[in-house]
Amino acid sequence: MRIRLSSKLVDRYWSNAALIGLLTLLYAPILLHWVDGWLRKSISIEHEYFSHGVIGLPFAAYVAWINRKRWQRLIEPSQPTIGLEKFIGALLLLVAGIFYLSGLPDFVNLSLPILLTGICLWLKGLPGLKLQSFALLLVFLATPSEIPYLIAPYTLPLQSFIAGTAGFILNQLGLNVTVEQIYLYVNGQIVEVAPYCAGLKMLFTSLYVALMLLYWTDLLRSRLISILFLGCTVIISVTANILRNTLLTYFHGTGQDQAFGWLHEGWGGDVYSALMLGLLVVLVSLLDKHFSPA
Repeated sequence: MRIRLSSKLVDRYWSNAALIGLLTLLYAPILLHWVDGWLRKSISIEHEYFSHGVIGLPFAAYVAWINRKRWQRLIEPSQPTIGLEKFIGALLLLVAGIFYLSGLPDFVNLSLPILLTGICLWLKGLPGLKLQSFALLLVFLATPSEIPYLIAPYTLPLQSFIAGTAGFILNQLGLNVTVEQIYLYVNGQIVEVAPYCAGLKMLFTSLYVALMLLYWTDLLRSRLISILFLGCTVIISVTANILRNTLLTYFHGTGQDQAFGWLHEGWGGDVYSALMLGLLVVLVSLLDKHFSPA
């Protein structure tokens, strides 16, 4: 009996080690490329929108790790359900392999969440997929794709709203500002609220961090509190971006080029984003204190 049990343990840990080793071999270079691009801002503008993956991917690994004992206790479903789930899992693994071998950057990137989903279905079926669903969601939302590029043409109403609000604020402060759609004219200087200045990156990051905070505080179990917090997150993100564009317009219009560069492309923008995310931490702490489910 001991020999049989020992043999099962060896087989299980050997297969787990082999799987982890294979995933590391395939995706470590890709993940390092992502992280290096996010930290150095040397990656494409669209892929920079997913820089929240710097904290999201390690958190996803942590979530999967703390679920490891529940994962090991899962029992594969009986026939015929197992056949369907393994078939879907195998199909996803095949799609992930095709995407990876295609060599196309976006397909190679998307192969990671598809592969992980297929592995969950193949090994543990639907219960395994449900158990790791949040970790898989974090990986998917941190996987660089062309979604920001596809959304950019439809951000004109948001750009116009930001420009109009920023112009209104500056006019109240005594500056002579003229607003034409997405353009602000201040003291002969022109400032454009471009598609990539509409705050989508900040909004993506804010919602991503909000999901992590909801999971961490266990407030994700409450649909009402989750919707309330995510709604407040959108309001905070949009408001913070309006104030940022207002400051940028003021700096550019008054000839403060150094301050403009500091907030626009320098580390000032990172500090500003960090302060905004800090507000989310404060807000979720208040919700956790007063509305945390028993």
